[in-house]
Amino acid sequence: MKVLVINSGSSSIKYQLFDMPDENVICSGLIERIGLDEGAVHYESEENSIKETIKIENHRVGLEKVVSLLLDPKVGVISSTDEIEVVGHRVVHGGNSFTKTIEVTEAVKKEIENLFSLAPQHNPANLEGITVAEAIFTKAKQVAVFDTAFHQSIPEKAFTYAIPKKFVTENKIRLYGFHGTSHKYVSEKANEYLQQQNSKLITVHLGNGCSISAVENGKSIDHSLGFGPVTGLVMGTRSGDIDHTLIFYLVNTLGYSIDEVNTLLQKESGMFGLTGYSDLRDIEAEAAKGNKDCLLALDINTYRIKKYIGAYIAAMNGVDAIVFTGGIGENSSLIREKVCSDLDFFGIEIDSERNNVRAKELTEIHTDAAKVKVLVIPTNEEVEIAKQSYSL
Repeated sequence: MKVLVINSGSSSIKYQLFDMPDENVICSGLIERIGLDEGAVHYESEENSIKETIKIENHRVGLEKVVSLLLDPKVGVISSTDEIEVVGHRVVHGGNSFTKTIEVTEAVKKEIENLFSLAPQHNPANLEGITVAEAIFTKAKQVAVFDTAFHQSIPEKAFTYAIPKKFVTENKIRLYGFHGTSHKYVSEKANEYLQQQNSKLITVHLGNGCSISAVENGKSIDHSLGFGPVTGLVMGTRSGDIDHTLIFYLVNTLGYSIDEVNTLLQKESGMFGLTGYSDLRDIEAEAAKGNKDCLLALDINTYRIKKYIGAYIAAMNGVDAIVFTGGIGENSSLIREKVCSDLDFFGIEIDSERNNVRAKELTEIHTDAAKVKVLVIPTNEEVEIAKQSYSL
């Protein structure tokens, strides 16, 4: 069965075409900088590699470009869109409505739309991807895989906020968690590696968006992102944890509007707010030159991760392995080193030589004497979406 996976972000589309159930990647690629003057198109198959710069006005144009590449007489891998039997879509927020992977219907699309307010940067783009794919791949089943689904196992004591009970019962305000597809994928890979049934893992997903999960016996039991994807760790442009009285101070004393505060915390904070850079590669390069703002930002970032590691060790009464994943988690030896330094009380120690790697596969970076294993596992949300779509 050919399964096309579409991961629509706010300004990008990741895609992979799989031959299932063997998980063979037929082709993959990325459309990025959608809506800007210079969009980028990436396409990779066994025999061809294409990179070009063109204007991509919107997600519909981006998906039509993907289809044209799939069907291209010279570089394409299918002769008709009918060859694709299933299209699997990443959807960021499923709220309380979706606790597992589901086939898309009109009712499902309507409910994804109803959840726009909970993930305004993501759910609209996810739904657009579904709508466009329905028009293009008319014979295929459309499947939605929700980032929040993996975290539905979080217990009530961990997902409930200490606010009046009516908001939980009537308005469904609670911790939902995100990046679940990634945390699920790497935790399963870690458990395969550990070969033990009762594992305690801390999975650390670090990219432009960042999150950390406590995973016990294969189930998420706590997570740093909450009702929306802004809390927890310091991110590229998102603040992570703050004292919420700051919001009232910005509005009531400094005169900001609610919309301006929302923009400030989502798009102007995090590493960008601290340094003027949102790309960690730029921040590390500036820090190496002695830029004090960048040096401090790296300390703030990694200190926050350390605090969550300590909290989750307490929540699980131990830990067998720490797993780093995501673009930063897989590639930044500096971040991993700073996070894992001075944690020897917990038996967490990394080897500098082993850590000096951009991981392309599961890699051990702990010392031989360490009690806790530290792993770098490249995430693959697309293959996880393909597996769940095929299974459904």
